[in-house]
Amino acid sequence: MTNPRLIQNFSGAQALLIVPPSTVTDILAGTLMKLGLTVASVVPAGEAPWLDFGILDPEHQIVIVDGDLPLPGLAASAVSDLPPVPVVGLVGVEAPSRLKGLLQLGATGLLRKPIHGASVYAALFLAVNEHNRRRVLEERLARHEERRRGRRHVVKAILRLMQEHGLDDDAAYEALRRDAMRARQPLEAYCEALVQGRPSIAAAAVTPRLARS
Repeated sequence: MTNPRLIQNFSGAQALLIVPPSTVTDILAGTLMKLGLTVASVVPAGEAPWLDFGILDPEHQIVIVDGDLPLPGLAASAVSDLPPVPVVGLVGVEAPSRLKGLLQLGATGLLRKPIHGASVYAALFLAVNEHNRRRVLEERLARHEERRRGRRHVVKAILRLMQEHGLDDDAAYEALRRDAMRARQPLEAYCEALVQGRPSIAAAAVTPRLARS
């Protein structure tokens, strides 16, 4: 898997502001629009903020949240270690509890209040690209974990071929590897199908060739 492409242009993206209406909001919204983003607020006046991370578009949306707000609708339990979209935190009071809340929400960029327009681009740049970098790392880890779990099926398949066809471990592994390539399947998935008996063609693919060897 290649490294993520560096994002430098945010034109066409949408910023979702979880920020109470104020002069700060106006400055932030104006700067975001100058950078080519559309802006939407998810904090109606007088209501507690609520945002369902599960419905957001990771390719086109960015969440900007005020860390000084109580966020009952954005509890850490509702968000994975890395949220599906980049999160920028606004920080006014640098209390550990508020910084912890932003950290639990997966914020990868910070903006210090009062907001200066010149600092917005840097915060977006860091938040978006760091989020993408972490997402790629998580995907790589997930793939490695999937392969690690699949290794037990490989071991079982090797032992099965050794017992049924009198092969040594190297020959059994090579036979499985070639058949997996022929079936255009990952070795782990092919061995799982063979061990669990699905599909039956998986076992049939090995036996005839071994009989000819």
